[in-house]
Amino acid sequence: MIFITAKFRVLPEHAQAWPEISRTFTEATRAEPGCLWFDWSRSLDDPNEYVLVEAFRDGDAGGAHVQSEHFKNAQAELPQYLAETPRIVSQNVDQDDWSRLGEMEVAPRG
Repeated sequence: MIFITAKFRVLPEHAQAWPEISRTFTEATRAEPGCLWFDWSRSLDDPNEYVLVEAFRDGDAGGAHVQSEHFKNAQAELPQYLAETPRIVSQNVDQDDWSRLGEMEVAPRG
């Protein structure tokens, strides 16, 4: 899979509204057949920063994503709300889902 993490620094006046601003793009991406996940989180250290964790089945799915109409619309629409160009880490990973963090194993409860 292609595993991507991107940091988006949003202009302070738009930070609270970012989930709604990015909603159309988020929902369309999640509906792509090759999208495994597309999840936003807000930084605990910087309220103007959102972190996007996304994964696509393979290179073909990632290519389809960046060629999609909703991606092109996001390229045109979203930068006006950003304080800087988003920063990204993108890697091919030899797995297709999350692995368990064995160092913090949680015993069955009940």
